[in-house]
Amino acid sequence: MTSHAHNDSGLPHFTLTGLPGLEASQHWMFVLLGALYMVSIAGNTLILFIIKEEQSLHQPMYYFLSMLSVNDLGVSLSTLPTVMATFCFHLKKISFNSCMTQMFFIHFFSVMESGILLVMSFDRYVAICNPLHYATVLTDANVVRMGLGVIIRSFSVVFPLPLLLKRLPFCKANVLSHAYCLHPDLIRLPCGDITINNVFGLFIVLSTFGLDSVLILISYVLILRSVLAIASREERLKTLNTCVSHICAVLIFYVPMVSVSMVVRFGKNAPEYVHTLMSLMYLFVPPVLNPVIYSIKTKEIRRRLHKIRIGNKCCSGDMLKS
Repeated sequence: MTSHAHNDSGLPHFTLTGLPGLEASQHWMFVLLGALYMVSIAGNTLILFIIKEEQSLHQPMYYFLSMLSVNDLGVSLSTLPTVMATFCFHLKKISFNSCMTQMFFIHFFSVMESGILLVMSFDRYVAICNPLHYATVLTDANVVRMGLGVIIRSFSVVFPLPLLLKRLPFCKANVLSHAYCLHPDLIRLPCGDITINNVFGLFIVLSTFGLDSVLILISYVLILRSVLAIASREERLKTLNTCVSHICAVLIFYVPMVSVSMVVRFGKNAPEYVHTLMSLMYLFVPPVLNPVIYSIKTKEIRRRLHKIRIGNKCCSGDMLKS
């Protein structure tokens, strides 16, 4: 695609890529990705439904979990249209504005996820290190403030990205390396000076993911110190057990993210599809696994799921009888 493939407003189109080198397996990828989308959307919707219905879950820890589920739904829904179009219908063209909108939402939800994991670690820190102050620190009003803080921060840092890209001239073949629009991918394409874009991109990474991961680590160092001071082994394990789901959520968010940046920096000779698969992992793994982990590890959610299952069995039994 060349520079004259511009739309009427003079803005370029972009070409999305499926899995370079694996074109023969595109339909299998479509089946796999379709299944992952279904698991993610069904799992996160179910978590939200259970938290809403189950009175015992109306507490800060689960309000933050609801935010995480809404956010994971956002991540899934912001990549779904172009991923399905690319893998299923081989529609690979995307307009400039659609691409910018998608890029905004993917990065917005990504930064949000990091912020939500940070407030969840603060929740665990207060619950374990200052249990007596838990009810006064994590009031409903403070939970709302923290939630709004996470949303506002995310919007503020990601909002300039499309505007900074819009001012640049695009004159090469605008082929992206994924089936969706990502900022690191897009800033390789313009012909103009991208210094500001690079510096701002780095600022976002350090001020959000960098800062959040350090603060999460500090909160866990303090939690561990507190836990090791507990005399009985059973109590220690019981206390740590309340953090397991959150630790898993942190790992499945940060490990793929770090792996993606490592592959981009050092995997220059890796086949193209390795880069694509790594970035798919980063966008697909957390929304699919978070509801699974929380369903397995949270007693109240498990109990509610069990009730739903029994209810369904009773209904189907009644229908068979009638």
